[in-house]
Amino acid sequence: MNSPVLPEAECPDDWPTATGDLSGKVVLIAGATGGLGAAFARHAASSGAEVVLVGRRVAALERLHDDIDAAGGKVALYPLNLAGAGPDDYAQMAGQIRVQCGRLDAIVVASAHLRGLTSIERTPPDDWLAALHVNVSAPFLMVQSCLPLLRERTRASIVLVVNGPQSRARAYWGGYGVAQAALAQFAAVLADELENTAIDVVAFDPGPMRTGLRQRVWFTEDPATVPTPERAVEVIAGLLGEAGAGYRGKLMRLPDAMESAPA
Repeated sequence: MNSPVLPEAECPDDWPTATGDLSGKVVLIAGATGGLGAAFARHAASSGAEVVLVGRRVAALERLHDDIDAAGGKVALYPLNLAGAGPDDYAQMAGQIRVQCGRLDAIVVASAHLRGLTSIERTPPDDWLAALHVNVSAPFLMVQSCLPLLRERTRASIVLVVNGPQSRARAYWGGYGVAQAALAQFAAVLADELENTAIDVVAFDPGPMRTGLRQRVWFTEDPATVPTPERAVEVIAGLLGEAGAGYRGKLMRLPDAMESAPA
């Protein structure tokens, strides 16, 4: 029996940018204070979704919460340090979502941990372990704890933001590169297991984006030459709608996706 591998699919040029009617959906966003996570949270809330913001930076979560609330969006926040949270913490989070929101329609994992590029020889062991935990184990724990909620919906979605294979096996990407390969494989296994359910599982490679994490790694790069996360945000919104059904079990890529830090 062959092991699951995600087939790649390039986002079409005519991908609908007006598919963002997320009215009535409750969407959990991990990494909500990152560049992509925050942009998507604002977009999803303005498109009618109730967004649950998950991240470790409480002050940044509160600012984002207040911005969305002031704009008339429905929003809840759940501070959680993915580097230290265990199974009980995620079970408690899922329980709180059930109590406060009553349901869950989608999970978008846009979190990432990358302290910098360094050789395997010089990587501090704690950095390696943190990269594997935040980038792989945390999404597993989050998805596992929330699957009972997703199974209750007539249609649900899980979108895992990943770096594409062209940047995972490069020198100096260390634990982050290994973790991104593992995250893509996790998406493949999960999609295969949920193939006959109403839960769409999609991995999404947005390519380079103008985010704080990318600027920390590509510090000599002119940020003005890198796209903002807006196009990626529109794609994710589409994946949570009817268009997403056509990409379940696939790794969707924006055209010209390359090395990027997706948070």
